[in-house]
Amino acid sequence: MLRYHTVPVTPFAQNASILWCPETMEGAVIDPGGDLPRLQAEVKRLGVTLRQILLTHAHIDHAGGTGTLARTLGLPIIGPHPGDQFWIDGLADQARMFGFAPAEPFTPTRWLAD
Repeated sequence: MLRYHTVPVTPFAQNASILWCPETMEGAVIDPGGDLPRLQAEVKRLGVTLRQILLTHAHIDHAGGTGTLARTLGLPIIGPHPGDQFWIDGLADQARMFGFAPAEPFTPTRWLAD
């Protein structure tokens, strides 16, 4: 059975999640909106090896850390839906508007389909 750990991130206290297999200790981070040092510290504390990023949608509090995390750890990005391209394109502006850390643009490795 998969395990998970929830980590509130960003000034919005949005819940990012770390999901992993207890046998392999491989997992994913879901909706890394920001506070990447905090998220990465939790991943290390849990002993999880991240293999991918999963996005439910691309609002700043859910996707703001995605580009940086994917680039620094070489992780594929699964999701969000192609209809969220508008939000991905605006992440840098949203980060400035809401006082978040700078957000890098990204291109998902695989989009979620209808």
